[in-house]
Amino acid sequence: METSAFPAELIRRLQEAHHIVALTGAGISAESGIPTFREAQTGLWARYDPQTLASPEALARNPGLVWSWYAWRRSLVRQAAPNAGHRALAAMERLVPRFTLVTQNVDGLHQQAGSRTVIELHGNIMRTVCAAQRHVVTQWAPVPEGEAPTCPYCGSVLRPDVVFFGENLPPQALEAALQAAQTADVMLVIGTSGVVYPAAALPGLAKEHGAWVVEINPQPTPLSDLADTTLRAPAGEALPALVAAAWPRQNT
Repeated sequence: METSAFPAELIRRLQEAHHIVALTGAGISAESGIPTFREAQTGLWARYDPQTLASPEALARNPGLVWSWYAWRRSLVRQAAPNAGHRALAAMERLVPRFTLVTQNVDGLHQQAGSRTVIELHGNIMRTVCAAQRHVVTQWAPVPEGEAPTCPYCGSVLRPDVVFFGENLPPQALEAALQAAQTADVMLVIGTSGVVYPAAALPGLAKEHGAWVVEINPQPTPLSDLADTTLRAPAGEALPALVAAAWPRQNT
């Protein structure tokens, strides 16, 4: 995008903001080649509904199947790298007094790009915990293909540290996200469908507390009518241009 394409009011608010909050969804990761949750159901996994795999019931019923599916999903994440949108958000964090990144993504690409203050609402797929006690586990005994490894501390089955269907969000992460939304001067809503709650409620909460809400998404969403500014472009295109327009003299 051309830097001249941005409304002057948006640029002013970014420059004057004491606290900018970014909420990111699957769209920004899709630009790095990570398929969205349902788009990933290809090949051997095409016959499975992801909601039947990403659940506590599925883990209890067939832990080996769930483990194998997530091992495959982890392989997709390992092949990906942060894109220009991720890097622009990391640059923005260095340019403002306070910056909070709230993400629905579980791939860790924001941290790889250099973002420091990241709230992972849905966990991190590359982190492993046990089902019973949530021990964080980095090494485990190998198991035959089709089986799931177990926790070396308590013996329960291992799983990725992500939020399954039917599970609550991590309380500390949710509380931190709510607090960030209530103190934001500007909230950037980037690549999210706006239908997954409670994350989808954060832009409305921010606006209730006086924030200027900016939607960055190629497609309209249920949050579009809420936005004060809408940028119909991919994050990798809009965000670098937005940083350049708002902070033209900075070395980002």
